[in-house]
Amino acid sequence: MKKIWFIAAIVAALLLAGLAIWLFLSLQEQKEVNQEMQELALLDKQEMENEYERFTLQYSEMMTQINNDSIVAQLTQEQLRTQQLLEELKKTKETDAREIARLKKELATVRDVLRSYIRQVDSLNQINETLRSENSQIRDELAESNREKVNLASEKASLSEKVAIAAQLDATGIAMTPLNKRNKAAKKMKDCKQIQVSFTIAKNVTATNGQRTVYVRIQTPNGDVLNGGTFNYEDRQIEYSMKKTIEYSGEETAVATYWDVNEFLSGGDYRVSIFSDGNMIGTKTFSFK
Repeated sequence: MKKIWFIAAIVAALLLAGLAIWLFLSLQEQKEVNQEMQELALLDKQEMENEYERFTLQYSEMMTQINNDSIVAQLTQEQLRTQQLLEELKKTKETDAREIARLKKELATVRDVLRSYIRQVDSLNQINETLRSENSQIRDELAESNREKVNLASEKASLSEKVAIAAQLDATGIAMTPLNKRNKAAKKMKDCKQIQVSFTIAKNVTATNGQRTVYVRIQTPNGDVLNGGTFNYEDRQIEYSMKKTIEYSGEETAVATYWDVNEFLSGGDYRVSIFSDGNMIGTKTFSFK
């Protein structure tokens, strides 16, 4: 009888030891997943801060290139607003998803406003160029005319960087739809056979027309990425789920991508992030049962 109790005690001790090891490994795995999610959120916040800072600097540069007091006053007001949003972002923790989403929406608005002023300033510069060309016809000194042309080329070179920022694409109307075997919207993720991610590339007259490769990254509730390959982002390789090459003409362009499900997908929050030209151009989180 004592031998039976002794064997039972050994078995119980082994079971407890195994359970302790399993719990330790599970905690380590969850810690790694949480760290990866925090690193991506931090990268997203840092990119937003960099954009806000670049926009603030560009307002200063534009104000040195025009003599219109009314426009200078408007640029000053928009610059102050951009600086205020930057300060709000710096005080926001990367884990505050709601505030980060609000400031990202504000960033898109700031970018649109900046684009409109770039076009307006460029139009004024073109008018000034025409006036200078007309005045040069009645001037006696060719050297003065040549100096004006050099100055104009310098101004255009300074504006080129601003145009590059304004030309960044924006993904709007992001939707993620799980499809069942009948190609209908699935009510539960366990019935999902294919994932559709659709969105619209917004109209942007300052963007260069031509082929663009768009990467779609789907992150599951446990932090894994539905992997279709890797691409370069922020000087490092990260995973994407789907990619698609589109022909962009500057007008609104609808895009749809698909992921064939070959694994079990649990319910929870799925984060969709969209990238193009080395920039994150849109992101949204979806909840499924």
